[in-house]
Amino acid sequence: MPLKNQDQEQNRSRINRRVFLKTMGVGTMSVCLEQHLARASNTIKSGREVPAGKKIPIDLIVNQNKHHLLVEARWSLLFVLRDKLGLTGSKQGCGRGECGACTVLINSIPRYACLTLAVEAQGMQIETVEGLMDGEDLGPVQQAFLDEDAFQCGYCTPGQVVAAEGLLRKVEDPDAETLRLSMSGNLCRCGAYVHIEKAVKKAAQTRSGR
Repeated sequence: MPLKNQDQEQNRSRINRRVFLKTMGVGTMSVCLEQHLARASNTIKSGREVPAGKKIPIDLIVNQNKHHLLVEARWSLLFVLRDKLGLTGSKQGCGRGECGACTVLINSIPRYACLTLAVEAQGMQIETVEGLMDGEDLGPVQQAFLDEDAFQCGYCTPGQVVAAEGLLRKVEDPDAETLRLSMSGNLCRCGAYVHIEKAVKKAAQTRSGR
């Protein structure tokens, strides 16, 4: 066999071996991952304790999109939203449920994402401030906050908007006392409360067509 043909034959042989090894490697990894997910899922269903650092599979429905994730049992919903899904509208403020900057809607009820474990939120409808937009346009509450200049630094604004959205889904036209009580879990260090109240009232009018 000519030298050139021998080189070509050797190259084809090396390529075939390389493809075979890659294929076998991917197949082995897929089987191992599938077994790992099955074991982790069985651990959750059985109620057994999950070892520290061990990741478990969960499904989260966020802004009407379903996400399959591997998470540690200790991870907060806020951490998963921001660091794993890239939804950074929900802000990390106090980290202990005092400021409301991380507020999200879970089944239309405002909840602190920093105090909610990601595994707790499985099967629930999660909405972040990004999910309140109407396509590329601001939603009614977001637009009202803009129109009424209901912010200064803006850090607390996503949580304020989400809390207001939750209130208006429950009470169509809240009076002043109901509004202030419902929004009291969201703090504004800049003190823009007067404008926030005006924004919520305007959003209520817009939503009702008045």
